[in-house]
Parts: sequence; structure tokens; C-alpha cells
Amino acid sequence: MKKMVDADKYCIDTIHQIEAVEAGLRKVKEKILENHLDTCVTTAIKGNNAKERERVLKELMEVYKRSSCA
Repeated sequence: MKKMVDADKYCIDTIHQIEAVEAGLRKVKEKILENHLDTCVTTAIKGNNAKERERVLKELMEVYKRSSCA
């Protein structure tokens, strides 16, 4: 992006490029979260450690809150 700005590229083209990068990052974040849910969260919920279950659920709520405020 910096190169586009430095090269005085058309503003809208730069914005489109930023949007493409954001979309790519969103997809990566979704895949990582899906994997986390399938592994770490599932293990914690099925486990006998109540504190770990609470910690994992609190962690998920924090991720949700940050994502929904963006």
C-alpha cells in the first residue's frame, strides 16, 4: 500500500487494494477461529476442568466483542 501511495496511485485503487487485504485477513482469522473451536474449545468443554471451560468461554466472548465492535 505504501508503494501505491508513494507512487501517487489513484486513491480508489488504493482503497480497493486495502479492502482486498482486509478480506484476506478476515478469511484467515475465520479459519484460525474455526480450528480453535474444533480443537482447544472442544477439548476444554468436554474436559472436567471447570476453570478451563470458564476461561475458554470468556476468551471467546472477548473475541466476539472485539469482532462485533469493529
